[in-house]
Amino acid sequence: MNLSQLRAVVAVADCQNFSEAALSLNLNQSSISYAIAALEDELGVPLFVRGRHGATVTPAGEKITRYAREVLHLIEMMQREANLQKSLQGGQVRIAAFRSIASHILPPVIVQFRQEFPGVELQLVEGNHGSDIAAALREHRADIGFIELPTYEEFDTWEFMRDEYVVLLPPGVAPRCDLLTWDELAALPLILPPAQYACDLALHKHLEAVAPPLNVAHIINQDSTMVNMVRQGLAAAILPRLAAEPIPESIQVCPLPVPFERVIGVATLSNTLHVPAVFAFLKLLNLKPIQALKTEE
Repeated sequence: MNLSQLRAVVAVADCQNFSEAALSLNLNQSSISYAIAALEDELGVPLFVRGRHGATVTPAGEKITRYAREVLHLIEMMQREANLQKSLQGGQVRIAAFRSIASHILPPVIVQFRQEFPGVELQLVEGNHGSDIAAALREHRADIGFIELPTYEEFDTWEFMRDEYVVLLPPGVAPRCDLLTWDELAALPLILPPAQYACDLALHKHLEAVAPPLNVAHIINQDSTMVNMVRQGLAAAILPRLAAEPIPESIQVCPLPVPFERVIGVATLSNTLHVPAVFAFLKLLNLKPIQALKTEE
């Protein structure tokens, strides 16, 4: 069964005549007759009763013609949707991002994109860490992902921004932020993120390399929990500035005595056919090309 046979069935049913159906499809009558005969042979039922004055649809042919119309309509809708996607008048772009990017960075970009391309739907897929974003890209649940760099070889990546790690000091702590030393930081109970994910593991390695032994009192995974504990005066904390937002006014924000930052990039799955809307969104981000910020799994 093929589309030409379905078109022939519908045309003969509409025209009730093989020769007129052939004219409507710009074919010769023998082609129409062959297509109908082949379909009847495949289905095992007659679709039309042929006579001197034309073709009459059989009861089975009437039902099958209805299904054929539905199939052809769906094919037309598929083509229409593809044309919309190609013309930036429709379609969808799915963006995967962790909370801090989704909350503080993406909203104005989404507003600008919707103003320029109102027919394109944007869907946000939120993940907790880079591994969630990578999984969304691999599983084709997202077209674009915001992810810490370096990342895996299977992705095409661009640098988007750099986010410094900062020290959050609880209210009433004396050190001046611009003169904060490792010794002063070591005198305070400290909250760190777990060394579970790539960027946080890099932070732990940085502290081991440049800092004296620190008084790590808590290992906390949730950024908001860390900030609230600092606000309550329970400890100081080290985390990315963007992840700490919004930072209460009572908390001092200090640079690390030896600076450290995470590189946030934008990734797409390599060797994947993307619709033009994906590239239109990437263009709004003003991305920087990168050369060697990838790693092995």
